[in-house]
Amino acid sequence: MEEHDQTITGHNSLLDMPCHVAIIMDGNGRWAQQRGLPRIAGHQAGMKAVRRVVRACADIGIRILTLYTFSTENWQRPKAEVAFLMKLSEEYARREAAELRRDGVRLNVIGRRVGLPPSVLAALDRAMEETRDGNKLILNLALNYGGRAEIVDASRAVVADYQCGKVDPESLDETTFSLHLYTAGL
Repeated sequence: MEEHDQTITGHNSLLDMPCHVAIIMDGNGRWAQQRGLPRIAGHQAGMKAVRRVVRACADIGIRILTLYTFSTENWQRPKAEVAFLMKLSEEYARREAAELRRDGVRLNVIGRRVGLPPSVLAALDRAMEETRDGNKLILNLALNYGGRAEIVDASRAVVADYQCGKVDPESLDETTFSLHLYTAGL
């Protein structure tokens, strides 16, 4: 019965703890500006907060944490800020992978890979490989992510599966469609 309750409610009924928490990382630049600091100082402070949040989620038993770190709309920000955010993502992947592995955290990246700098992708791919056996917490970084982009990408994947004969249009339902989302299986 507990498994059934957890599936329906999305909560761990033993601890009354959510299984999946998502955080939209917004306002770091404004936080810095309100303090007379450059916007990038806010992003750096945000990374320190991420470290604390990841550790806390793992410690209290949350199974999945999704951090919306960089949306598809964020490409419209000033080029220097975008470059800094990309470098910060790369630095996070390089610097934190060993600690994530030790803490049982599996890193996963969701969003569009197209458009991300090759060095960022390489660092993230290495970190995902290094943490692949983590079984305490799944940390999703939503990078170059947008809800509409995810729906478009899932739709394209369904069409591709249809063309290969893997999906019957008559059997397409919400469950089948969800298998094509970035968060399939979560």
